[in-house]
Amino acid sequence: MDDPFGAGPVSRAVRFGRPAVLLLFVALFLMPAYVLLVTSFKPLQEAGPATAWNLPDRWSVSGWTAAWDELRPGIVNSFQIAIPGAAVSAILGSMNGYVLSKWRFPGSDAVFTLFLFGMFIPYQAVMIPLAGLLTDMQIVGTIRGLILVHVVYGIPICTLIFRNYYVTIPDELIESARVDGAGMLRAYASVVLPLSAPAFAVTIIWQFTSIWNDFLFAVFLGAPDSWPVTVMLNNTAGSGAVAVQYNVQMASALLASLPTVLVYLLLGRFFMRGLMAGALKG
Repeated sequence: MDDPFGAGPVSRAVRFGRPAVLLLFVALFLMPAYVLLVTSFKPLQEAGPATAWNLPDRWSVSGWTAAWDELRPGIVNSFQIAIPGAAVSAILGSMNGYVLSKWRFPGSDAVFTLFLFGMFIPYQAVMIPLAGLLTDMQIVGTIRGLILVHVVYGIPICTLIFRNYYVTIPDELIESARVDGAGMLRAYASVVLPLSAPAFAVTIIWQFTSIWNDFLFAVFLGAPDSWPVTVMLNNTAGSGAVAVQYNVQMASALLASLPTVLVYLLLGRFFMRGLMAGALKG
């Protein structure tokens, strides 16, 4: 008779079957990455749809060199936009979330609802007013203009993440700081901010990835000297060359995606902690 507590054949099949299914999904997920990687190291003569699955007969970095030469200005622009944009929106979201979770005031729920409403405004609905506003501010087509747009659009989601995270911090900590004479800002800096690393990790990963992958704002509100890597990657893929340079295109796609992967690898251990902490209460 099979062990009713999980030692029977059915239980063993489930125990060994789950990893097999997971490995299958991992393999399916990594198939495009494999094609990207091996094609990027092929010389132009070997790169093509017919040989996409084959390993290179001769490994070459010519595709990576050409991709770097084409994308380097866009990568620099993307870092100049994504790093301050993610940092500023995370800091502002942290302050907003702190006020909305720990310092109740008349109309605070309505204010929070308005913040949430900002998450659902489509980019296309505000593109023309944004272009007019940035033109009046004389920052249209500049790095500063794109940073401002991403900060403003990132505040609602950052506020939501921090507000839900700060709800889990016991109110007694804030009250004890107030008893010791700390005001609102002092309590935030001394008590709340040191506990905020998981929430900052979530918002920075989210914002950095969103800003880095943005195309619509960049192509509509940017200019050739402020275009990020996404626009230049699109220009590379849409070039009118007679012979499609598959190795350059694959290397360009990998180069454009590496920074977001590195950010997640560096901050990923905080990511799930921050998400789960914000999902427990509020």
